[in-house]
Amino acid sequence: MNSAQWNTLLKVINGEQLKERPIGFIIDSPWLPGWYNTSALDYFSDASLWFDSNMKAINEFPDVMFLPGFWSEFGMCTEPSAFGSKLVWSETSHPHPAKILEGSAALAALKKPNVSTDGLLPLTLKRLSIYDKKIKEAGHMTRFAVSRGPLNIASFLFGTTELMLAMAMTPDDVKKGLETITDFITDWIELQMKTIKDIDGIFILDDIIGFLGDDDFKTFVLPYMKKIYGSFNVSVKFLHNDAAGLVCAPYLNEIGINLFNFSFNHSFDEMKKLTNNKVTLLGNLPPRDVLAAGSEDDIRAGVKEMMGSVNDHSGIIWSCGGGMPPEVSTQNINAFIKAVKEY
Repeated sequence: MNSAQWNTLLKVINGEQLKERPIGFIIDSPWLPGWYNTSALDYFSDASLWFDSNMKAINEFPDVMFLPGFWSEFGMCTEPSAFGSKLVWSETSHPHPAKILEGSAALAALKKPNVSTDGLLPLTLKRLSIYDKKIKEAGHMTRFAVSRGPLNIASFLFGTTELMLAMAMTPDDVKKGLETITDFITDWIELQMKTIKDIDGIFILDDIIGFLGDDDFKTFVLPYMKKIYGSFNVSVKFLHNDAAGLVCAPYLNEIGINLFNFSFNHSFDEMKKLTNNKVTLLGNLPPRDVLAAGSEDDIRAGVKEMMGSVNDHSGIIWSCGGGMPPEVSTQNINAFIKAVKEY
């Protein structure tokens, strides 16, 4: 992200009305390798491909803020690897971590990893620090520390169904496990911030929070998210949850979140009401069915419907309701940009 884009992001978050309509997308390994015409495994194993594909996206679409920008990651494997998950790799598909915990007592007994030495974390951060000079030479800076959220990590280690059952049957075990994972996340973000001095934002991704009701959210999400976001004095506190987002929306401001990427199933008006219009919203065109699979006419119609659905365009960054999905073409992204500009 260059300085002008970062300043635009801060202005939107601070409630300023802009002449230009801001456009932003979350991009990472589900989209970049295919768009760059390389395999997923090559993308993860060759740092130059990672850098070059990000640079191509930035140069191809200069009017777009790409978030978090030069995201150094190994798919969903990054954080679970530090806890010892088996990692399964493929040339053609996203890697995934295998669960390693049996029984909620094992979740409660989790030991906090060393973020400086364990799993893929040192490789993730080393790749970013090695390329920091090149990123700056290209006119950009690394602005975000990134991590999957507590429930997301717990679900990979323990299993999603098992985690949901344990919340009901052995809640104390779950809370102990989440405390350990939360402390790990704060350590991980802190290390990223110490290593890359330009970071002024944190980005947490956790879809599992959308599976909970209000009472469970307050028990198993609210205290842990407040600790993570409250531990860092940064300008942007960003959350991605493109599962059901209505349960978390009323609590975002209390947590400290000021930027939220949410599901296309929810309207801007709905989200503005639930957040008291205090949180900048990133969304909400259907990512798979319209942005990826739709025609240029479908995208123009979708953007018109999206932008016409809300009267107050302040505090909105126009995007899709989730991260950039696989197989979104250059033509479709350009159609989105043109439709937003011409609305």
